Order: sequence, then C-alpha cells, then structure tokens
Amino acid sequence: MVAAPASGSGKTTVTLGLMAALKKRGLAVAPFKVGPDFIDPGHHARITQITSRNLDGWMLDPAAIEGIFSSGAANADIAVVEGVMGLYDGAAGGSEAGSTAEMAKRLGLPVLLVVDAGAMARSFAALVKGFSEFDPMVRMAGVVANKVAGARHLEYIEQAMADSRVPLLGGIPRNAQIEIPDRHLGLYTADDHVLSAENITALAEFAEKHLDLDGLLHGLPGVKIQAAAAGAAAKPDVRIGVARDPAFCFYYADNLDLLREQGCEIVFFSPLCDTRLPADLHGLYLGGGYPELYADKLAQNADMRREILNMSQSGMPIYAECGGFMYLCRQMRTKPGISHEMAGVFPFATRMQDQLAALGYREIRFTGDTPLGPAGTVARGHEFHYSKHTPAGDFTGTVPVYAAGDKAGAGRGCPGWLRNRSLGSYVHLHFLSCPEIAARFADACRHWKAAKG
Repeated sequence: MVAAPASGSGKTTVTLGLMAALKKRGLAVAPFKVGPDFIDPGHHARITQITSRNLDGWMLDPAAIEGIFSSGAANADIAVVEGVMGLYDGAAGGSEAGSTAEMAKRLGLPVLLVVDAGAMARSFAALVKGFSEFDPMVRMAGVVANKVAGARHLEYIEQAMADSRVPLLGGIPRNAQIEIPDRHLGLYTADDHVLSAENITALAEFAEKHLDLDGLLHGLPGVKIQAAAAGAAAKPDVRIGVARDPAFCFYYADNLDLLREQGCEIVFFSPLCDTRLPADLHGLYLGGGYPELYADKLAQNADMRREILNMSQSGMPIYAECGGFMYLCRQMRTKPGISHEMAGVFPFATRMQDQLAALGYREIRFTGDTPLGPAGTVARGHEFHYSKHTPAGDFTGTVPVYAAGDKAGAGRGCPGWLRNRSLGSYVHLHFLSCPEIAARFADACRHWKAAKG
C-alpha cells in the first residue's frame, strides 16, 4: 500500500515509478486504487498492462472488496495499491472508515509512506514516528522522502532516521520531469497519452535510482489469495455498446466485468471518431470523462448524435453518467461561452463553470422503474463535476427517478432522469454496490432485442 500523510505528497508519482520499475524487472504487477478515482487506475493499467481496480470502503462491502482484490491479484507476482488522501483520513475525524489505513488492515498490506520532506529535516523522523505508532495494527514497510533538496538534505534525513524502526527506503529529489500535469478535474488521463513508452522507462529508471527496491521487496510479506470458485460464464446473448475514447474513459472495471458475467458482449465505440454505432447493439453505456474538451468535435459528428437519439427514441436501454449524461443532453456550453449541439436525448443544457458544482459519495434510491432496476433499488456511487444542467426543451416524458443522500445520510440534490428507456445522471454508480444492477440492465437489453425481433 502506497500512502502519504496528506494529499499532494507524491504518492501517485511514487506508485507509478514503483509499478514501472517492478514491471521492468519482469514481475506481473496487479494495480489497485483506494477510493472512487478513475484517473490513477488508467495510468496504472497503462504501465502494468493489467486492469487496475478500485477498492472503496464506502461504496462496497468487505466481501466485495476482498473479492476484487483476490481476483485482481490472483495471477500476479506483486500487488501495488495506491492509497487516497492522507493515510488515516476517511469519512470522519473520529473513525478510520473509508481510509487507506482501514483498507491496508483489511487486506493485510504493509504501508510504504511517502512524505514530502521539502521543508523538514529531523522533524521528518518525528512525523514518521507519529504515523507508525498512531495505529499499531498498521504495519509500515518503509518510508520514502520526497522532494529532497540535495545530498546534504538527504544526509540529514538519514541521520534523523538512524534509530527508527521504519526503514528509510529512498530519497527522491525535486524533479518536475516525472510529474504528470494537472487538469481541472485532476490529472490527465491515460487516454491523453501523457505516459509514453519513454515516460514509463524514465519512471522505472528514476525509481531504480532513488528507491531501495530490493529492500522493499525483501521486507514484503506473502499474501494468501482466496480465489473465488470460477462459475460458468454466461454465453453472450446481447451486445452493449460502451463509449470509449479520450472524451469518455471513466468506468469502473468491475462494472464492465459484471455486465460480461450477465451475458453481455462489450463492444467499444467512439462518439468522437465513429460516424455509426457498431452493428447489432441492444444497449448503450456512456461513462464519464472530459467531453467538454472535445465539445466541438462531438457536435460536428452529427451522424453519431442522431443515431444515438434514434436509438433512445426506439426504446433501447441506455445508461449515461456524468460526461455521458452531458453528451446526451441537448446542448453543452463550454467555459469560453460557446454552445455546442449534443445528442438531445434529455431536455437540458449543460454549462461548464470555474467552481466545483458537486463532489462526494452518493447513495441512490430509484423512485421509479429504470433499466438498472425497479423503484426501491439502492446503489452507491460518487459525484464530481464542474458543470451544471438547466432546462432546455420539452420535458414531456422526462421523469426524475433518483432520491440521493451523501455518506452522512443527508439529502442531496442529485437527480437522475429517465426518458424513454434512457437513464442519465451525474453520479458514477459502482455496480458491485448492488450487483443486481448489471443483471437488470442485461435483462432490459434482452427485452428490447426480443421486441425488435
């Protein structure tokens, strides 16, 4: 488990460097991310060539988490899990719930602590001592000093750590060349190709040079994986088109796997580049991403927009979340103030703004029957966006179907909209929070397939 005292300490850079170096050594690296984030798992997968999976202590129950970890790590030599926020930060100040520490203990993983040492020397050892003793059940694999000013600075840190029970496993100098540039929602995604083969090689070499990988590997415990018994895979009998390109790239891997287990063949397509949907589809799934950065190109692809609208009007089951929902609305207004025509499934216009519109976990209860389940179905997800939607068109046949609460149980204004058999919302639902969702969507696709002959 790669963790840090606080966000911004460098754990993502260290995680990516570790993965690249271990992969270069010939190890099969199983990557994971604590929390709901989509961006980091994309980079993990690009480096390791293995799907990175989210481990979220609020959206998922313990059995689901252990199942995800076991299946994801079953054929690997080493698992590397990137934490979230500070090591002990979670849902509340008096509880470890939702924290990286809780996840490390649940899975029996030792923690590699990444500390921003840029403005400290002997105090580094005091901080490490506090973190290592705060919860005796959290085992420390070692600590890495990040943003070290030079050889003398690292020497001071080594002197301070000489009597520590936590091994110092490296010092990383300030080096902007290995940082990934920021974007308004976070880091650039793997689909932006900021991690070229040369970047990955540089990350691996950087980790080899500045981290004691042999010392880290020597101190790691073996983890017994309780692999789930393999059931009979359902033979695919419906085809679901999944939007996948730089504009739409935010999906929980387990959502797609659950659909496959329910007999769905996943067929990727690009609303940016393809002028037609793939043939013989029985449902559509449009995830999140950065459609606002490609609004002009999405608008110019009128053939794709028109075909998706036609499919919605024909009653095809369609599920869209966040960026996918924005694409299915009537218009999208970008921050320069330019309006772009979108698919027109939902009678809204979305508008990008500088300030954050919503951020946080959501528990969703369906107040009406949807392609993902009947009224009363409860699922959990996450909301994070800078855009707002406003009415723009005829609301006939458009029904609100979400009642939402946050992780504290407070009500949230987070609507989901149903029109025809199209469901759209800003919330990214994790299907493993309610596995029946995948089965319901697969059944809805089968019913549409049968109705269309």
